[in-house]
Amino acid sequence: MDRRNFTKFAISGLAFSFLSDSIGRAAVPVGTSPAPAAAPLPAAPVVQPIAAKPYASLLERAKAALDRHGDAFTLRDRVAIADFTAPSKDLRFHVVDLIGGQSSSYLVAHGRGSDPAHSGWLQSFSNEPNSLASSSGAFMTGEQYIGQHGRAMRLIGLDPQNNNAEPRAIVVHGADYVGEDHIATWGKCGRSEGCFAVAPHMLPQLLGLLGSGRLLYADKIGVEA
Repeated sequence: MDRRNFTKFAISGLAFSFLSDSIGRAAVPVGTSPAPAAAPLPAAPVVQPIAAKPYASLLERAKAALDRHGDAFTLRDRVAIADFTAPSKDLRFHVVDLIGGQSSSYLVAHGRGSDPAHSGWLQSFSNEPNSLASSSGAFMTGEQYIGQHGRAMRLIGLDPQNNNAEPRAIVVHGADYVGEDHIATWGKCGRSEGCFAVAPHMLPQLLGLLGSGRLLYADKIGVEA
């Protein structure tokens, strides 16, 4: 092979090698960016044990009342606690599941006779007719009805300090003076005439949890049961 043909073939081979290398490089898959790390799962909510709840002492009193009046209650799975130790601006009405340990909390008013100066704190209890005060002790939830406050639930007082609940018409009902808006304006809820008045928009949920034949226990820490 003469020099000219050799050179031609050499150049052709060199070109082919460049072409093959180029093709080879083109065939190499382009590296992909690493997938973004998955967002961490939110931490499970910490469930506070009942013993650490602010109403724990009252719950023990409520359980004792449940045993004391055991024959009166057809349902013992849930109890309601009105913790009048706290001011009316706090969520102080608690429905506690005695089986699972869960609880739901609501605003509730106390009677004007229990807080004459309208301080937002319950000062005293009374069972006297026309006292307009809240009563302490064990109540049994009764039937629901429609009255002057709309939908409401009757209560039967089971203790000497609240056995006038029915003649005094002490019930659970909704009231516009109980709610976040009222608290934002006045720093406290308004006062009832002794009834357990709650926020109207929470009433259906609360009455559904209470039902008929369960215990509602009202008291204040520092006052003997």
